[in-house]
Amino acid sequence: MTTAPSSNPEHTAEPKNTEPKNALDRFFEISRRGSTIGTEVRGGVVTFVTMAYIVILNPIILSTPDVDGTVLDGGAVAAATALTAGIMTLLFGIITRLPFAFAAGLGINAFLAFSVVGSVTWPEAMALVVINGVVIVLLAATGLRKMIFDAVPVQLKLAITVGIGLFIAFIGFVNAGFVTATGNDSPPVDLGVGGSVASLPTLLFVITLLLGGVLIAVRLKGAILIALVGGTVLAAIVNLIWPFGLDFGFTGGIMSLPDLSLIGAVDFGFDFTKVSFVALVMFVFTLVFSNFFDAMGTMTGLAKEADLADAKGDFPRIKSALIVEGVGAIVGGATSSSSATVFVESGSGIGEGARTGLATSVTGVLFLLAMFFTPLTSLVPGAVAAAALVLVGAMMLSQIRHIDFADFRVLLPVFLTATVMPMTYSIANGIGAGFVSWVVVNALSGKAKTIHPLLWIVAFGFVLFFARGPIEALFGVGI
Repeated sequence: MTTAPSSNPEHTAEPKNTEPKNALDRFFEISRRGSTIGTEVRGGVVTFVTMAYIVILNPIILSTPDVDGTVLDGGAVAAATALTAGIMTLLFGIITRLPFAFAAGLGINAFLAFSVVGSVTWPEAMALVVINGVVIVLLAATGLRKMIFDAVPVQLKLAITVGIGLFIAFIGFVNAGFVTATGNDSPPVDLGVGGSVASLPTLLFVITLLLGGVLIAVRLKGAILIALVGGTVLAAIVNLIWPFGLDFGFTGGIMSLPDLSLIGAVDFGFDFTKVSFVALVMFVFTLVFSNFFDAMGTMTGLAKEADLADAKGDFPRIKSALIVEGVGAIVGGATSSSSATVFVESGSGIGEGARTGLATSVTGVLFLLAMFFTPLTSLVPGAVAAAALVLVGAMMLSQIRHIDFADFRVLLPVFLTATVMPMTYSIANGIGAGFVSWVVVNALSGKAKTIHPLLWIVAFGFVLFFARGPIEALFGVGI
C-alpha cells in the first residue's frame, strides 16, 4: 500500500472529545479513541490466541541444518520466539500506544532457513538479521524508509508477498510428503509416492489442512492454532490404534523454565571461503527489503482498519512505530528467533474493538507467559505442522487480488517474482527476477520515465548478484 508522506511524521488522528477516566486511560488514550479498558484487554487476548501458533511454527521453519550441518534446538527457538514477541509487543504498545502486536515474521524466517543458511552458519545468519535491523532503524530515523517504500511499484510489493506464500506452501507440501522428488528428469516431482498419498502422515496433513481451511473460512479466532492442536490430538489417537512410528519427542510436564541458550548466539565473523561478499550484501538487502516493505504495508492496513489513519494513510506516532519495528529485527537476531515484525493477525484484536497500546501490552504479557509452556511445541508432528505452512501460504496468496494483470509490463515481473521463489527455493531469486524484469520490460517498452532511480540501482545490484559466479572467477576472489 503506497501512501504519501505526511508533513507531520508524528501525526495523530482526530481526537475523540472524551475526558480520560484515570492515568492508564490518559496514557493509552483509551477513551479518546472511543474504547474501554475491558475492550482493550479482550482485544489483546484475542490477538494472542490468533498469533500463538508462531511459537510452534517458528521452530519448525528454523529447523533447517546450516552450512555446517548444525540444527537449532526447537525448544530453545520456541522460548526465544515467545520472549522476543513478548518484549517487542510490550515495547511497541508502550512507545507507540498502537494495537499492533509483534512476532517472528514468516517470510523472513523462511528466507533464513531455505536461502541463507545454505551459505552461512545460524549464528552468522542471525548476525545478518541484526545488521538488517540496524539498517532499518537508520532508514526509519532519517525518513528514508518511507521514501523508499513509495519508490517501489505496489505490484512488486504485492508480488513478493504472493511469492513468499507460494514458497511457504510448497515447503509444506514437500515436508508432508504430498509432493516428492522423483529423481528423474521428467517429471522431476510427483504426488506422494508414485502418484499416491495413501499414507497416514500425509492423510493427517490433508485432514489438518482441510480443518484449518474450514475454520479460517468461518472466521474463527485462532483457526490455525486450533487446527494444529486438533491435528496433533488426531495424530496421537491414530498412532495408538495404528502405530506408524510417530515420535512426539515429548518428555516431562507441560511447563518448564524456558531454555534461553540461544540468546546472544550471533557471529559477525563471516567465513568468506564459504560465502562471497556479494552474496552477503544481497542477503542483507533482501532481508531489509522484505522486512520493511511488509511491515509498512501491514501497519498501514491495520491503522486503516482501526480508524487511526488519516486521508494520506499516516497514523499516530508513525516514525516511532517504524523505528521500533527496526529494533524488532535487532532483538530477533540477537535471540536467534528471526526478525520480529508487526503481525497482520493483530487485525483480530482490532476487530474486537482494540484501539490502543493497552491491548498490545496484554498480548505481550501473554507471550512472556507462553515461554514457560514451550515443551508443548515438541508435540506437533511434522505432517500436521506442514498443513499450517500451506494455510499461511494460502492466506498470503490472497494479496494477488489487488494486482491488475491487464498490462503485460506488470504481469511478467509479477509472474516471475511469484514463481521463481518456489521453483528455485529462494526468496532472493524471486525478488531479483521481478526487479530486473520490471526495469527491462518497462524501459524497453516506452515506460523508462516511470521507473524510479532507486529501482535502477536495485536492479543493477541483482544483476551482480545473479552473475556473482563469473565475476568472482574473473577477479579470482570472493567478492
